[in-house]
This record gives sequence, structure tokens and C-alpha cells, in this order.
Amino acid sequence: MFEQMQKAEGDKILALMGLYRADERANKIDLGVGVYKDSQGQTPIMTSIGKAENWQISHQASKTYVGLAGDVGFNDAITRLALGNDYDKSRIRTQQAPGGSGALRIIAEMLAGAKEGATIWVPDPTWPNHMPIFGTAGLTIKTYPYFNAETGQVRFDDMAEALKAIPEQDIVLLHGCCHNPTGANLTIDEWKIVGEILVERNLLPFIDIAYQGFGDGLEADAAGLRHLAGVVPEMVVALSCSKNFAVYCDRVGAAILMGRNGDEADKAISQLALVARKSYSMPPNHGAAVVRTILESDELRGEWQTELESMRLRMLTLRTGLADALRQKTNSERFDFVAEHRGMFSRLGLTAAQVDQLREQHAIYMVGDSRINVAGLPDDGLDELAAAIASVL
Repeated sequence: MFEQMQKAEGDKILALMGLYRADERANKIDLGVGVYKDSQGQTPIMTSIGKAENWQISHQASKTYVGLAGDVGFNDAITRLALGNDYDKSRIRTQQAPGGSGALRIIAEMLAGAKEGATIWVPDPTWPNHMPIFGTAGLTIKTYPYFNAETGQVRFDDMAEALKAIPEQDIVLLHGCCHNPTGANLTIDEWKIVGEILVERNLLPFIDIAYQGFGDGLEADAAGLRHLAGVVPEMVVALSCSKNFAVYCDRVGAAILMGRNGDEADKAISQLALVARKSYSMPPNHGAAVVRTILESDELRGEWQTELESMRLRMLTLRTGLADALRQKTNSERFDFVAEHRGMFSRLGLTAAQVDQLREQHAIYMVGDSRINVAGLPDDGLDELAAAIASVL
């Protein structure tokens, strides 16, 4: 059987990780892998997470399944974190999922089964794994304009015009905050315009929110999502806890569905549960239980929010520092957008050849489209990094 198979093409980011590990140069810099890193280059376990895990270990009495929907307390707490406390609970249903990617997959498969030939429109560019996840789930994928690589800004006028031309009942993917890979986000006024178009065109918004708290803060980062929840009749949301709780390997996520009414929401969640049952049966519990413990404890929640805020502010400081250094080294304002963007990522607008040159000559590793992980920037080496970037322009 196996001899008939062809070797799969490797993931480019994973391949980049391998090259970085094999590089013996002491000054090497990893700006590729999308995980948060502290000033020592480590991805730490948050103190609040460690305390919640210890509490779980001392209080957990069984390892039995918690149910197909996952941890009900987690589902409630994470929905309130995303949507606030004033959402219409009669129309909202939530199911725990194995990470944000798991939520994306089961929602996509549910939507593909709901309508033959269902089409999803994704921003250009978008997270590279969106394409294989949606395609494998059975959705037809098309793109709408989003980012101007030359200016580092959202092409909002072009985006709005494209959305107005999308056929009714198609699906529109929107990044809830901290756009990956560009870091360029919609303003709240732009979210409002998008909401008007979605309602007018009878389009289904599919929100991928993976970085709440990494941009302008927990509340501000959810403003666009919450606005849509108040104006559109239906909506689906894939949520990840990997970044803001730093529980990457525990695979903690949620799929949130909003129906026109409670009956339709019940039908949708039943179909979503069926997809999950056929895919992985039961979601993992440990990470979700830990997140729930934090969100249900005033003390732990306060500690977590303080830690999260320090991570956010560190990335903002790094953004400003890199933009300043690049302005000095290039004698131009070309990279000022880095300071304006939010979240873990920005795309520098370098060519693939320039990215290769940075890796080969300066041991600086970034994805081929010049997306950088801001959290991987060296706190005390921004001038040297900026000089290296300037040297390949």
C-alpha cells in the first residue's frame, strides 16, 4: 500500500524551523515560527496557567470524557470573553474544539454540507493554512483584495467593492484582529461598513479570532466581532486560545455559531457536533479546563490579564523600536507601518530573493513572503537587524 504513495510536499514554515535549528551561527534570529517568545527567546508557561494546572491536578477526580461539546463551563466563559456579557444567548451555541484550526475545520465541513457548492471568500493574503483546511473540508475558495504590500495598508475601498459583488449566501472569512500574516487591521468604522455590506448582500461572516488581547487589548480586539454579532442575522466564529493563554500544545479552541433564532442555532450545532463526532469524537479536556479555571477565578483572571497585557505592550515596544531603527538605517519612512500594525505579525514587503539573502548572509530567518514574528525580534539587537534589512534592499 505505502509504496504507491508520493511523498507529501513539506510545510514551508516547518522546513524553515529545520534550517534554523541546523544553523550553527551564534547570531541567528528566528522571525519565522508563529509563537510568542519572551526577551530570552523562550515561549514561557504563563504563571496563571501554571497555578490553574496545579489546581486541576489536585482537584481532578476522573479522566473520563466530558462530552462531545467539550467543557461546558469553558464554552460559556470563552464565549463571554469573545462576545462580551450582553450577547443574545438564545441564538448562540458553542462547542469546544481542538485548537483554532480544529474549529476552522469542523465549521468549514458543516458549512460545506449545508449547501452544495458552498463558496468561501478569504482575504488576499490570509493565513496559509486557511486554504488547505477549507479546501479539504469541501468549500470552494475565492479571494477578495485586502492588503497593499507597497504601502503596508488595508485596501479597504477595493475590499468593500469586492464584497458588494459577492453572490448572496456565500461565506466571507474575516480576521477578528491582528491579521495574519500582515498585522494590518480594519478600524471599527470599517467593521461597521463591512457589517452593512454583509447584511445587504445576505452573506455569512466567518470570523477567525486567534489573537484577542495581542493587539489593542481584550475589549478593543473584540470590537469588530461584537459589532457584527449585533447586526448580522447569522455568523460563525473560530476561536483559538493558543496565543493569548500560551497553551499551544494543549490545543484549546472553540467554534461559536449564531443563528437567526434558537431553533436554527440548535440545528446548526447538532450538525457541527456530528462533524466533530466523525472527525475526532471528543475534544481534549486538560487545556480547556485550565482556561476555564482562570476565567472563573477573579484572582487568576486578573493575573492572566496582567501577564497578557505585558506581552502585548512588549510587542508594541518592539514594533516601535524596529520602525525607528529601519527609518534611521534606510533614511526613509518605508517601514513606518510596522509601528502602526498590531499583533504578532507584519509583512515587510521584501522579495523572496531578499529574504534568502538575509538568511544566507545574516542568519535572519523569516517566511518567504517576508512575514516576521514581532515577538521574535531581539530586544537589544534592533539596530543590527535593521542594518541587515537595509543592506539587502
